[in-house]
Amino acid sequence: MTKFTDLGLNQSVLRAVEEGGYETMTPIQQQAIPAVMDDKDLIAIAQTGTGKTAAFSLPLIQKLLSGEGKRTPKAARALILAPTRELAIQISENIHAYSKYLHLKTTLIYGGAGAKPQIKAMTAGVDILIATPGRLLDLMNQRHVDLGNVEYLVLDEADRMLDMGFIRDIQKIIAQLPKTRQTLLFSATMPKSVEKLANSILRNPLRIEVAPAATTAEKVAQHVLMVPKGRKRELLAHVLKDENLSRVLIFTRTKHGANRVSRQLEQLGISSAAIHGNKSQNARQKALNDFRSGDTRALVATDVAARGIDVDGVTHVINFEIPNEPESYVHRIGRTARAGATGASLSFCDHEERAYLKDIEKSIRQPVPVLEDHPFHAEGIAEAPAGEESKPSNNGRGRRGAGNGRPRSSGSGNRQNNGGGRSGAPKAQRAGAGAGAGGGRQRNRRTQRSAA
Repeated sequence: MTKFTDLGLNQSVLRAVEEGGYETMTPIQQQAIPAVMDDKDLIAIAQTGTGKTAAFSLPLIQKLLSGEGKRTPKAARALILAPTRELAIQISENIHAYSKYLHLKTTLIYGGAGAKPQIKAMTAGVDILIATPGRLLDLMNQRHVDLGNVEYLVLDEADRMLDMGFIRDIQKIIAQLPKTRQTLLFSATMPKSVEKLANSILRNPLRIEVAPAATTAEKVAQHVLMVPKGRKRELLAHVLKDENLSRVLIFTRTKHGANRVSRQLEQLGISSAAIHGNKSQNARQKALNDFRSGDTRALVATDVAARGIDVDGVTHVINFEIPNEPESYVHRIGRTARAGATGASLSFCDHEERAYLKDIEKSIRQPVPVLEDHPFHAEGIAEAPAGEESKPSNNGRGRRGAGNGRPRSSGSGNRQNNGGGRSGAPKAQRAGAGAGAGGGRQRNRRTQRSAA
């Protein structure tokens, strides 16, 4: 089965799906939807942008139709847990779109917003409850939410929920659910912590995986630009002179860093907004809506805040600061090249971040090509001996050796002049890599690997 019409969906659901412009299922949908409709518990490993929301939402809606309108006060028939407010809101928007011709009742519970409307929405009961763990547990403790009738549980982005410290909240929530239920767990990666959680809450689950864990989207053209730490803002301004970078998601490691970068862009006349945990929910939602509509060209985000960003048409992801965890890099660049489109990622690497870059290359099992043809290229960073690499001091791990201390293999023999920086990438992907700099020379870096 490859088309939604093959699934036997309710005609009202199918009508809504077709109106959304969807006809052919993605790989995760092809595998997950029939399994869910066949009452199987499920572990699905899939990156963002693969269509996973529809993969659990459509069969869930179909199954809930059998008891449509049969609600119990303060109760929900299906519970979907998400790590962030933004992701919860986007799941809700998708479910509303798929069920717009039905009479299913859906509501949201999340922090950062007033609790009274959420309590009121639960008074008569709902069919689908979408929630973040912290606020849900608060309302459960206040006896405003009863989970005793939940038939279906979905954990979306389980790895991120555990990264954010929600494991105890999740365990407390699950303890209040009926033991007889269908459970679906979706995660971009499957670390031991998620595996342990899955084993404790699922019954003979079917496991599906649409892409190997910790690999990047094949359609993302990845590049790294070596630059002194103090010149990253100048490099960003230079890169954004290229109008082909029309919808850009920029990542920083800290909230204050996101604010600083956004202010700088505004001073340059580039429409931008910052999104992070210190922003109010209204401010975060406005920033997302403006970015989605094109009113804002650049959205600057931290990893946690960006986890819920689901925006099509992101042309470029810029890692203004390289993440200290390879999995975060995978999640970041997965925000472009979605829904069959192409995209590019540009990572600004200073001397202290070289060890992070090395970890990323080891994780994704490929080198990230270095783009040298920009005014701020730092040859010394590109050529630094591996033994001199160090992690930024704020991680508490200090200096980091690289085994035998030999220089990284990135000599002149690996340089390529590709006539404008093509490296096989479409023009939209190349844009900004050497904006205003001419030739577009690129170095393919080989990463030394240990025998292990």
